[in-house]
Amino acid sequence: MNRLFSLVLMMVWLAAPIPTAAAGTQVSFIPQWLPQSQFAGYYVAYEKGFYGDRGLDVKILRGGPDFPASESVITGKADFGTMFLTTAILKRANGFKLMNIAQIVQRSALMLVAKKASGILVPADMNGKKVALWGEEFQIQPQAFFQQHHLGVKILHQGSTMNLFLRGGVQVASAMWYNEYYRLLQAGVNPEELTTFFLADYGLNFPEDGIYCLESTFKKDPGKCVNFVQASIAGWKYAFAHPDEALDIVMKYVNAAHLPTNRPQQKWMLQRMQDIIQPPGAHIPMGTLSQESYERVARELKKYGFIGNVPAFHQFYRNCESPHEN
Repeated sequence: MNRLFSLVLMMVWLAAPIPTAAAGTQVSFIPQWLPQSQFAGYYVAYEKGFYGDRGLDVKILRGGPDFPASESVITGKADFGTMFLTTAILKRANGFKLMNIAQIVQRSALMLVAKKASGILVPADMNGKKVALWGEEFQIQPQAFFQQHHLGVKILHQGSTMNLFLRGGVQVASAMWYNEYYRLLQAGVNPEELTTFFLADYGLNFPEDGIYCLESTFKKDPGKCVNFVQASIAGWKYAFAHPDEALDIVMKYVNAAHLPTNRPQQKWMLQRMQDIIQPPGAHIPMGTLSQESYERVARELKKYGFIGNVPAFHQFYRNCESPHEN
């Protein structure tokens, strides 16, 4: 009887109309990394007034390796944050009630890179080598890759640059296709000099950046969540339709943060973000997390021992892109 009652309550909650956020609602948002085109849609939504049009007064916080987005959301320092799907499932399985309210990136861009001169040509060649990885929020896929290929590696911390790899301090480094890989090319490394391991090619094609909040945040003010998601998606669509203007906006944030990058790199990143947010041939509305993708990723996390139980999809995800389809 209790289970039936709970199911009825959930159905009523999901079917309830979404209220509109109050005018001037203050919202804090933290991206999971430093200012760059990876977050162009949010910067555009802010600068073009898309958040304001929906009654939101948004404060964008500084993210990066020293300010994990999941920690900021869980502790209430931020209302919303972006993070990898793998990170959020892991946190949810460990009792932190994160909720996905929009899956922005639909495929993985995470890769490991090595110099061919180091003798690393296939995964087995990494055994016993020094590998640089970012913090724990970005280690799940590489760790699964190491288990998959029975590799014993020495892990060193990787910061926001590729200097350790370029100077020979490690034989393998983490890279995002849209960011660090291009930095290596800008540093004068020839693509032919590198061995690249796209983790998506090894059965680890996990959707990455999504928008998250606490379940309690959504229950308290679903209108705020819907408005934030829909304004953010409008920002991404505008950025892809007006790339030069979007880059002007991104560079404003990059320059304010005094980051060592340039417009050509941010242009490359914006183009690659479109490739993974709107993958060719993938007819899925922006912001949607499919149950198939969720269950596939969760199964892999359980298979490799990252989680014990798979959190229920309908508790983990709320479709704020089309809220009345829930």
